Amino acid sequence: MRTMTYVSTVLILAVLALPCTAAQRFEISFPIQMSAAPLDGHVLLLISTSESPEPRFQINFTGRTQQAFAVDVDGLAPGAAALVDSATLGYPRDSLNDIPAGDYYVQGFLNIYETFHLANGHTVKLPPDKGEGQQWARKPGNLYSKTQKVHLDPASDQVIRLSLTEKVPSVPAVEPDTKWVKHVKIRSEMLSHFWGQPVELGAVILLPDGWEEHPKASYPLIVLQGHFSPGLRGSLAFQTEPSKGSGYKLYQDWTAGRLPRVIIMTIQHANPYFDDSYAVNSANIGPYGDAITQELIPYVEKKFRGIGQGWARAVYGGSTGGWEALASQVFYPDFYNGAWVFCPDVVDFRAYMTMNLYEDKNAFWIEGPFARVPRPAMRQADGLVLSTMEMMNRYELVLGTKGRSCEQLDAWQAVFSSVGDDGYPKPIFDKRTGEIDHKAAEYLKDRYDLSHIMQRDWKSLGPKLSDKLHICVGDADSFYLDRAVHLLQDFMETTTDPYYHGSFDFGQRKPHCYAGSFDPAVGLQQHYLPEMVKHMEETAPKGADLTSWKY
Repeated sequence: MRTMTYVSTVLILAVLALPCTAAQRFEISFPIQMSAAPLDGHVLLLISTSESPEPRFQINFTGRTQQAFAVDVDGLAPGAAALVDSATLGYPRDSLNDIPAGDYYVQGFLNIYETFHLANGHTVKLPPDKGEGQQWARKPGNLYSKTQKVHLDPASDQVIRLSLTEKVPSVPAVEPDTKWVKHVKIRSEMLSHFWGQPVELGAVILLPDGWEEHPKASYPLIVLQGHFSPGLRGSLAFQTEPSKGSGYKLYQDWTAGRLPRVIIMTIQHANPYFDDSYAVNSANIGPYGDAITQELIPYVEKKFRGIGQGWARAVYGGSTGGWEALASQVFYPDFYNGAWVFCPDVVDFRAYMTMNLYEDKNAFWIEGPFARVPRPAMRQADGLVLSTMEMMNRYELVLGTKGRSCEQLDAWQAVFSSVGDDGYPKPIFDKRTGEIDHKAAEYLKDRYDLSHIMQRDWKSLGPKLSDKLHICVGDADSFYLDRAVHLLQDFMETTTDPYYHGSFDFGQRKPHCYAGSFDPAVGLQQHYLPEMVKHMEETAPKGADLTSWKY
């Protein structure tokens, strides 16, 4: 799950055909100097009570958010205006009419879409990733206006015009390769065929100390799954400069021979729906699972002398990466030899955060004969609710219609759901009413509900998964993800022929991102890498290379 402190992201809204009742409106356009060609995309109006940071950086799905509105545009010509008025749906307030009279800081923004001609015959318009990890406010090439202070009044007939005269710059250059850190990119033929244009998969590699000096050594591979990161500072926190953080301690342990000599790789698989693919094959996102296991990892192992056998691979990650680690082990049971799964996204869809996709009627409300209670979506570790399912979904809807927000629930829908008649992901539930489509949910169940899949297929999967699954989650997970892990554990404890022989660790009163009980001063990698390698050694086939990488 994309958290960045649970918040850190973005914004705004979608135009719905409601009757216009007020004259106050905004007209947002871009000059020909910014683009001579018409543009497709999502025009955003951001309204804030504070000037700094810029309004585009102040929108989130909690009660602490500022205000946003948005409309889709197709072929918006330079100089032509996108209109935001009282008929435009907003977040968190519904309408411009609901904004109290007063002085505010406002900003216009255009999240530019590109057209994709998919192999399934559909044509869709989506926000491409441009190396920033699907952060609309920071996406290179997107247009925005300078922040200006204005007086708003629902009773006024004023027209406020915003010109998008600024452009988000390119992302900084990737840090150069070092003795230990390498960056690779390959063209994926599988994904290029699916998307109808060239698609690359990337990886950032951490090589063991002594890799250059021991050219005959081959190494186990550890795959770290998670959100997009341009390097290892953000994902692995590997840092060669002295600092108080865990990154420098990892560098010291890595280069002093205190850790097993293995290759660690992170994967860069941002796509038009999210900052990563969830590492599985998807009707909407493409065959990322096969592309990673059949194209990217074999390339990395060949280039950097990985052992290249299933017994010598393990996978781990947290949040989205936790789900990916578990899914990778389940869907490719012979390809990996162990999954260390931390605070995973929903692993049992009977606990899809705070809803049961198969039995509940509504994603937003717990309903009784005469009352309804809002379903929470985010909480503090002490139980204080910070956001609801209705809020989170409206936030995403205003960020992008047709599941194009590049936010969490839309990302799950893009990965898990079937293709709709319009070529976009088929909605699992209505983002305005919360009504769940149980037919759509059944499609998800047999394909991506990891708990259900393991229960259904344990006779064949069990022998390949026994002793490979290790799962940690806080029992006060910020997004209620512990509910699904409990259901998975309930099943695992009933397994026979074989018993699952794995482990579950529920951190008492721990929020999202709990990764087990260990000394933070030691570091996550330092704690788990020896355990992963020990498991590999104990389960290696006869004649396996257990020596060349030990020096």
